[in-house]
Amino acid sequence: MTKTFGAKSTTDEVLDGIDLTGKRYLVTGVSSGIGVETARALYAHGAQVVGTARNLDKARAATDKAGFNVDLLAVDLADLTSVRAAADKLVADGILFDGVIANAGVMATPFGHTKDGFETQFGTNHLGHFVFVNRIASLIRDGGRLVTVSSNGHRWADVDLGDPNFENRTYDPWVSYGGSKTAVILFAVEFDRRHRGRSIRATSLMPGVSHTNLAQHLSQDDLAVLGKRIATELASAGQTFEFKTIPQVAATSVWAAVVADGESVGGHYCQDCQIAPVDDAPGIRIGVMSYALNPERAKLLWTKSEELVGERF
Repeated sequence: MTKTFGAKSTTDEVLDGIDLTGKRYLVTGVSSGIGVETARALYAHGAQVVGTARNLDKARAATDKAGFNVDLLAVDLADLTSVRAAADKLVADGILFDGVIANAGVMATPFGHTKDGFETQFGTNHLGHFVFVNRIASLIRDGGRLVTVSSNGHRWADVDLGDPNFENRTYDPWVSYGGSKTAVILFAVEFDRRHRGRSIRATSLMPGVSHTNLAQHLSQDDLAVLGKRIATELASAGQTFEFKTIPQVAATSVWAAVVADGESVGGHYCQDCQIAPVDDAPGIRIGVMSYALNPERAKLLWTKSEELVGERF
């Protein structure tokens, strides 16, 4: 890597001078926010992009408004029947991808369940992508990349492998969110280990905070409390809280998928277009908790996930 990027870098700055003609990428969650900008940036630099969304009409309206076209595929990550049907279609088509960016997700939802009976955040953020990505893993070309979009919210909770669906715990939306985002990181760690023999490298990341639809389940009071909590926790580390623009929050995704050296980022967690340091101090801050990168925990999560979805990969 010859250029250094940071927190304020945008997608187009990261991809400046890069021609992606002939490359093909898949991005989940292209109906708003980071997903739309990630897909737009890749398309603008010549790539063919396949985008997934639960609501294709919403996705088409969003991509049309942004001024670009992608091939759209219906995927509801909270419904494994939908996930498997979409994956089967891609496998039947047999066209390879240079990279997959698992971007879609939900945050701080009320307690509920996916169509398959999993707690909503764990089922959507982790298990939906776990099944989808594994089913299309053969379509990632040798030397390709998997990028899973996590969050520094993972610092609020490890994934509870004994009770991932809150059957024996009191539900807390932030503990659930944190655990699901830890699972997203651990998934990348184990996927990287399993596929590096084909030089496919997997990495996870924190995009940053921006005004997107991710916070749709939070009231203005909820957002105020959340903002104060994050600012307080960052202040304890001598850091400050800043919102990013949409092109800035999507920058680390395209950096990790296209620009970053696979050998460097494989199995790691990235933030602000760089590999994030390990920092086990409590609270939100720049850095990743060591439990989220633990290879043995990653293997255990993989096995638990296979057990839950009834499918081995």
